[in-house]
Amino acid sequence: MAAVFPAWIMVTILVLEASLVMGGFQASLKLERRIPLVSHEVELGRLREFDRLRHGRLLQSSGGVVDFPVRGTYDPFLVGLYYTKLQIGSPPMEYYVQIDTGSDVLWIGCNSCNGCPESSGLQIELNLYDPGSSSTSSLVSCSDQRCNAGVQSSDSGCSGQGNQCSYTFQYGDGSGTSGYYVADLLHFSTILEGSMTANSTAPIMFGCSVLQTGDLTKSDRAVDGIFGFGQQSLSVISQLSSQGIAPRVFSHCLRGKNGGGGILVFGEILEPNMVYTPLVPSQPHYNLDLRSISVGGQVLSIDPSVFSTSSSQGTIVDSGTTLAYLADEAYDAFVDAITKTVSQTVRPVLSKGNQCYLITSSVTDIFPQVSLNFAGGASLILNPPDYLVQQNSIGGAAVWCIGFQKIQGQGITILGDLVLKDKIIVYDLANQRIGWTDYDCSMSVNVSANLNSGRTEFVNAGQMSNDGSSPDQLQSIIASLLNMIMLAALLFS
Repeated sequence: MAAVFPAWIMVTILVLEASLVMGGFQASLKLERRIPLVSHEVELGRLREFDRLRHGRLLQSSGGVVDFPVRGTYDPFLVGLYYTKLQIGSPPMEYYVQIDTGSDVLWIGCNSCNGCPESSGLQIELNLYDPGSSSTSSLVSCSDQRCNAGVQSSDSGCSGQGNQCSYTFQYGDGSGTSGYYVADLLHFSTILEGSMTANSTAPIMFGCSVLQTGDLTKSDRAVDGIFGFGQQSLSVISQLSSQGIAPRVFSHCLRGKNGGGGILVFGEILEPNMVYTPLVPSQPHYNLDLRSISVGGQVLSIDPSVFSTSSSQGTIVDSGTTLAYLADEAYDAFVDAITKTVSQTVRPVLSKGNQCYLITSSVTDIFPQVSLNFAGGASLILNPPDYLVQQNSIGGAAVWCIGFQKIQGQGITILGDLVLKDKIIVYDLANQRIGWTDYDCSMSVNVSANLNSGRTEFVNAGQMSNDGSSPDQLQSIIASLLNMIMLAALLFS
């Protein structure tokens, strides 16, 4: 016999569901990259220019699972930044910072900053950090052990004046920042088990920027600072792992379709199909040993020395780059192989120096798979949308262009968002390796964290964000509440 529920029960269910949607669960990580450019008519040259500015920066040179509320929507023609909102100080203040795997230090514009932008085209409110307004803020002296560690990696310096630990970063695009180091509390969420989270704090050392120049002063893509995800001791992940708060590994999964999104955690995302390749040792960036490139199953005739790592060449994984870049001596062979494979089916055209194609059907039906083959037998398989970008349309035909670009006169290969999307990427600093596998980044993931007790905890990082819970989590919570209400109705009917 069907149960009859009082009206108050159904109203309660609806109110609970609405409150869950609107209440804002703080847990995992929807990536929304929001840069409001006009349309897909943006030239690849403009994308290259933005990437060049980023590369100037890049090339210059344990406990639970920690997550950060990252924003961004993947689309190469939006030319956005991946950025997260940090809470620092007492009382905590919010700051938006660019996520940058090409540098190590977290720095934020300070209240005495000269050249810091006052507004942002990202439609976010910019804030300046004021050390005097935080009761937990303190200066970092030259005698501080953390300052000495930064001196060894060129991330800090001491002039002797005032005994104040300072920094000056000059980037290859002509921009720069300088300032001094402070220590304060970082507020963050720690996943305890399942989808349960707890608010936590930890003292960290970061840069207080008092001068910004060049591209950093522009407001179109301005944020409050840069969040370095590198390997050196002053990176936040290194600081948190040294305190036993987070494992020395972080992972991301960038969704490349249906509006973007994704996941970012301090912890190792676990999937059975993960493949790993070693990091090249003693490098300032995330360098991998690329051995060869295959197009349609055929290995290209490229001298392997083209991909070897040195001070002026190598293969770098960088989620802060929109497109992807091939070493000068490998680029032509790659493009020629693609063109030769599809020339009987599509019409090759040149658009502002880029190799493009007029296509009237699906690119996945025409273009070959590409394989980037690394040391240890790990291959990164690229489907056509992972190396092509749609430029525009001409006479009913879509114009798709090679998304890989060439850095003239340099042997640098950079794997940016174009090839990293729709994949789990694990940066395992403890074991000096990087891993990946194809994945639907709209789904939740399992994350491992090695605890101080020696146990390994497995937690679930679902599609939650600061703006609300995931549909899966909502359905699970609502289902549990519904069962409780049904039981109560039966008991008191």
